Amino acid sequence: MRINFTKMHGCGNDYIYIDCLSSPPPDDVAALSRAMSRRRFSVGADGVILILPSSVADAKMRIFNADGSEGKMCGNGIRCVGKYLWNVRKMNKPELFIETLSGVKRLVAKEEKGSVSLVGVDMGRAELLSSKIPIISPLEKVVFSHVEIGGETFVITCVSMGNPHAVMFISDVENADIEHIGRLFEQSEFFPEGINVELCRLDGDNAVTMRVWERGSGETLACGTGACAAAVASVLGGTCKYDEPIKVRLPGGELYVTVSERLDVFMLGGAEIVYSGVYDYECTDK
Repeated sequence: MRINFTKMHGCGNDYIYIDCLSSPPPDDVAALSRAMSRRRFSVGADGVILILPSSVADAKMRIFNADGSEGKMCGNGIRCVGKYLWNVRKMNKPELFIETLSGVKRLVAKEEKGSVSLVGVDMGRAELLSSKIPIISPLEKVVFSHVEIGGETFVITCVSMGNPHAVMFISDVENADIEHIGRLFEQSEFFPEGINVELCRLDGDNAVTMRVWERGSGETLACGTGACAAAVASVLGGTCKYDEPIKVRLPGGELYVTVSERLDVFMLGGAEIVYSGVYDYECTDK
């Protein structure tokens, strides 16, 4: 099977995009994502995103992580979908609406020299209720709460931005053992659907430095919903300001996240087309 694809990234959060607007999606996308996402041995990416027709929006996206599991929402991924639709598919609209498993999201574009350079997305309202994230906890909300995971105690704030996140603030983000912490959290019964983990440092001037461990993919260079969760935790802690852009510094670049007092979240950042190609696929995944 020959599969046409486009490689894109937002702040280094890279996915393989397959345009299914005019043709049916490939069979067994989970196996395809595992095959295509293998770094050094294949195209290499954090996963595969399908761009599909929608009956309720301009397009629909489905996200498959590098391990084949399906995600509900990806902030950087959806911004790249918008860039593709504006720049490649030439959808001449000031706003785009994209259907996801976390609802329909609104995108806006900033152009430079006739091309979309920055894409903003209305991420919706952050969810803090433990039952909705979901978290198995006697606490209605886990906000700067002490929890024991794998025999170790952590202070975390749990937020859903369509995907579940556990945010913690530490002083030495760069040298933290994120793989150890990420695997502890990912395998914990505390999080029945898994969890993404953000290790953050407050930098002052409405800025946060962050590393992320994504369920199904491991450490990645960026995570849009994770950046939003970190911004929400920062304003809940009173260290960053509501209704002002919070600069979230990630290994792959910077995102700007604005959180309202009602916890409505808007994110702005770059989205880049890297290259397009054809993948010769023979499924051997059993």
